[in-house]
Amino acid sequence: MQRKFLTNLLLLLFLNLLVKPFWILGIDVEVQNIVGSESYGFYFAILNFTFLFNIILDFGITNFNNRNIAQNHQLLNKHFSGIIILRLMLALVYAVIIFAIAIIWYGPSFKHLYFLGFLAFNQFLLSSILYLRSNISGLLLFRTDSFLSVLDRLLMILFCGLLIWNQTTREMFKIEWFVYAQTAAYLCTAGIAAWIVMKKAKFKRLRWNRAFFMLILKQSFPFATLTFLMAIYNRVDSVLLEGILPDPQGDIQSGIYAHAFRLLDVFNQFAYLFAVLLLPLFSHMIKQKQNIEKIVRISYSMLFSVSVIVAFVSSFYSFEIMDMFYDEHIAASARAFGILMFGFIAISTTYVFGTLLTANGSLKHLNMVALGGVLISLIINLILIPKLLATGSAIASVSAQFITAIVQMFLAVYMLKFSLNIRYLAALAIFVCITFLSLMLSRDLSFVWYINMGVGVLVSVVFAFLLRLLNIKELVEIIKTKDER
Repeated sequence: MQRKFLTNLLLLLFLNLLVKPFWILGIDVEVQNIVGSESYGFYFAILNFTFLFNIILDFGITNFNNRNIAQNHQLLNKHFSGIIILRLMLALVYAVIIFAIAIIWYGPSFKHLYFLGFLAFNQFLLSSILYLRSNISGLLLFRTDSFLSVLDRLLMILFCGLLIWNQTTREMFKIEWFVYAQTAAYLCTAGIAAWIVMKKAKFKRLRWNRAFFMLILKQSFPFATLTFLMAIYNRVDSVLLEGILPDPQGDIQSGIYAHAFRLLDVFNQFAYLFAVLLLPLFSHMIKQKQNIEKIVRISYSMLFSVSVIVAFVSSFYSFEIMDMFYDEHIAASARAFGILMFGFIAISTTYVFGTLLTANGSLKHLNMVALGGVLISLIINLILIPKLLATGSAIASVSAQFITAIVQMFLAVYMLKFSLNIRYLAALAIFVCITFLSLMLSRDLSFVWYINMGVGVLVSVVFAFLLRLLNIKELVEIIKTKDER
């Protein structure tokens, strides 16, 4: 069992680390450069608008289904038939809500509503893929699920690559083509996943079961609320930039913000994969009333070390990094990027302590914290966007992320009665200071910038090991503990 778990975990990590960074940095960034900040900024704002209400499409059903099918394989046929109907009804509600709000926010603009229609359909397809994968992973078909987890991105790389790497189509490339390529990739992936699930479920017909629908919605509501609130303070920035600022400045500033956000998204996906491992581990240990402090310390040390290094690298080398990837608005993008990447420290903190509170069943507290994050983000955005543009949104995002992360950390320590470890806190503080100094001083070296940066990172990593914040042996211990559930 341990060998099977390790093999599938490594396969999942390998495929995601191989494909998704290439998609974001090789395709998505290239599309931004081809269409320009204004066009991409418009697309990015509408995309995030559809994300704000994405939870309506799922309502926590995927998490419920994954756990339920894993425990009761024989229920796949019955639940699959009923959930398909429920998801179609939720999709209709989603469409009505986002179009109604879009007309209020953007006005009856054909351009906005046209884009919104395609991107909303893409959200439905993506949500459907995640639901279908929950059935596959629930059946313990981990290898199949691992390949499905990257299939849509592989197809997008193929479709978009054919368009942007051909000189003729590259010159005519429009942001609409980017959206259509995503639609085609999602349709193909959803079709393959549906065929696999229907074959395993021996699917024959749809079934209407009102009591079943209400049970799922009731159990999923706290998770749905939390996901919705977190989506707002994580995704609302570009929507506000595009909506508050006049055209075309709103689209341009949204595009500048997207320059920085896309790189943050790369690292965020890495941290998320780590959190996927922690949730069942924390849940099991809390249920068994085991001492969880050591595992929390090990996991947080690793994510904290990586996030601090990434944040300071992004701050001191922001212009060079933006200049390496993008063709326009480099200085403005660098300012936003240097600030926004500090949010990765807060995100990593949330992935440990927020996950810990979720495992503990403290959803009421998490929802209250998330609501506070929404208010903080909205207030700071409304104050700073007119003055600082994309940089103001970056400040708002980091502020909301840090405040919510710190509150979650204190709640977890208090509710789970952790002891105060002064030595450990001192090691974290020392590491932050050393990382700051090593990367600041590295800029004065006489090499090219990426070698200077590499030297600063190397020094920081060495001290992370010396302070025992990074420890490969302890990571293996986490994996073994997970396997012994």
